[in-house]
Amino acid sequence: MSTIAQDKPKISTGQIKTFGSLGPKYEIRRILSPTESGDWLVEIVLVETGEVTEYRYSRMINDPEAE
Repeated sequence: MSTIAQDKPKISTGQIKTFGSLGPKYEIRRILSPTESGDWLVEIVLVETGEVTEYRYSRMINDPEAE
């Protein structure tokens, strides 16, 4: 049986973060969809390349804001 998150998380669209303390910068775009594990997928854009991709909310919330 899968566990899907009930409440859509609130995110700061347009916020720039980094993957960990030394990783590349990315911009938060929008919430996409829940995962079967109860997480959410978030659309992000890599600042340096413009690549649009998906990232897990549970990982994003631990990433620091870019300086």
